Amino acid sequence: MIEQYIEKAKTLQSALPYIREFYGKTFVIKYGGSAMTEESLRESFARDVVLLRYVGIRVVVVHGGGPQISQTLERFGVKAHFVGGMRRTDEDTIHIVEMVLSGDINKDIVALINMHSGQNIYAVGLSGRDGQLIRAKKLDKEKYFTELGLEVPEEDIGFVGEVESVNTELLHALMEKGYIPVIAPIGVGKRGEAYNINADLVASEVAKALKAEKLIFLTDTEGVKDAQGKLIPTLNKDKVYELIQQSVIKGGMLPKIKSAIKALQSGVRKVHIIDGRVPHSILLEVFTEEGIGTEIVE
Repeated sequence: MIEQYIEKAKTLQSALPYIREFYGKTFVIKYGGSAMTEESLRESFARDVVLLRYVGIRVVVVHGGGPQISQTLERFGVKAHFVGGMRRTDEDTIHIVEMVLSGDINKDIVALINMHSGQNIYAVGLSGRDGQLIRAKKLDKEKYFTELGLEVPEEDIGFVGEVESVNTELLHALMEKGYIPVIAPIGVGKRGEAYNINADLVASEVAKALKAEKLIFLTDTEGVKDAQGKLIPTLNKDKVYELIQQSVIKGGMLPKIKSAIKALQSGVRKVHIIDGRVPHSILLEVFTEEGIGTEIVE
């Protein structure tokens, strides 16, 4: 029994250099996939976020919610419609999307984190419309799909947006007071209209604006894999472009990788793509030498 306690102490001690290195730094975490739906993983995520904050790391969470949106639309008798992999968001749909993201999901995550937090550390839920947090405009679909090397769809995508700017003053004010901002990926246009924005893109833009130390994507995959299906622990920008050209990086991973490269070019030090299906995956990636996913560096 004593030996087990000693091993636990060694594990804690091995995390000390990382805690010291990241104290006072900012991590932006994109929360999605199974980690949002499986109860044990939800608890694990909440505990990890609170622990990061207690050891002096500033944390911002950006969440998705695609499956939950589709389920709610179905209950309202609205069939989900996708254009080039993006949800077509008309005037009726945007109200439901905002209700699910900013209301149901966002407040559920905030409550979950607060269950595990303590004095002076609390999560606070935000929509991009709060305090003009995420100023947005309609997505330039031609530019977006062309950059991904995909065919540009002819159909209008509706109220699908892209980030113009992030109100970092609001985020800094909250983090200075010990709060953990939890952001729903809804942007606000010039006339106050709401825009549905891809959560990966929002996380990347928030990380860029904050000059974050790390941008962490929680996914339902181990990380980035090579042509033989083997996990790649570390990637640099040149290797990323090579894998894209070889069509090794494709599909749903492509927008994440593109967002990662843009974040690195704008001052984010590292981007991590990790498996959110692994309990405490954030701590394993950040506080161990080996890590569990793929880190992308400039």
